[in-house]
Amino acid sequence: MTTRLRVLDDGAWLSINDTREVRVSELWRLESSDFCDCDLVDLVVENFQTIGVDGSTVETRVHGQCIACGAAGTTGWLPVGRIRDGEFAEFDRSSVRRSRTGIHRR
Repeated sequence: MTTRLRVLDDGAWLSINDTREVRVSELWRLESSDFCDCDLVDLVVENFQTIGVDGSTVETRVHGQCIACGAAGTTGWLPVGRIRDGEFAEFDRSSVRRSRTGIHRR
């Protein structure tokens, strides 16, 4: 079964199987010492850069800003949900996300 993954509206939405599932302007908590010096990063998601899948896990790279210290940049791959039986199940938005790769700061 094929799953269609797309970034829509200039990075404002993630579309999974032609349904808008995840939007920007969310506050995500990250465990990432590469992004800024905060113990936990409170990241305002400003733009989705790309979307992909690792096994059944849907991941994205986002551009955002830490609301505590002001650091801004693009994250590594972050999990947003999982594909189960052809359906997308979003991870709890309040959970702490861990980057799979390094962070690129600006």
